[in-house]
Amino acid sequence: MLTLILSGIFLISVLGIAFILTKKMPVLVQLPQDGHHGLKKPRLVADLEKKLKAHHFRFFQQQMLLQKLLSKSRLWILKIERWIDVALHGIRKKAQELDKKKK
Repeated sequence: MLTLILSGIFLISVLGIAFILTKKMPVLVQLPQDGHHGLKKPRLVADLEKKLKAHHFRFFQQQMLLQKLLSKSRLWILKIERWIDVALHGIRKKAQELDKKKK
């Protein structure tokens, strides 16, 4: 029974979509291929859109600068950490040698 109801709903939905497509197909064919509809945006909307795009691009540039800065600082920290590790290893080795000489 449930399968019959779900099948009926599905069939009605498919028929509804097919009906809408057949009604709107002539209008869709007449639309230009490049997506331009020929209407100009109001100047206020166009200016606002330009400002938002410029702000987004500036924000993206700042993010890239921050990412580069963080990457370089991470690299320097790893180099310093490696240098400290080598120095500590050398100090421990010398301390072990001195400890062996005392015994």
